[in-house]
Amino acid sequence: MVDTTPLTRAVDHFADRLRAAPQSRLQRGAAAEALGLARELARWAQVLEAPGVEPREMPDAGMFAAADQITVAVHDLALVLQSEGEVEEAVRMVEGAQKRAGV
Repeated sequence: MVDTTPLTRAVDHFADRLRAAPQSRLQRGAAAEALGLARELARWAQVLEAPGVEPREMPDAGMFAAADQITVAVHDLALVLQSEGEVEEAVRMVEGAQKRAGV
C-alpha cells in the first residue's frame, strides 16, 4: 500500500484556504479552479477503479462546496493510487490548482 499522506495534506491545506477565502475570491475563479481539480481527480480515481467504464462527472455543487469536493475526490483517489509516482503527480496537481486559484 502506498503512503498518500503528502496528498491528503496538500488537499487539506488547499481546502482550508478555500474555506477561509472571501466570497469575492471564490467568485473570481478559486471555486472554479477547485471544481476543475475535483473533477479531474474524480475521473482519475474512476478510471483506476473501473477501467473501461465511462467516468461520471462530478456535479457543480456551488462555490461554497468546492473545498469539500476536492477533499472527497482526493480521498477517493488515495484509495486506488498504486505508486509513489502517482501520489507525487496528484500532489503536483493539487499544488498547481491552489496556486492558480490564488488562495
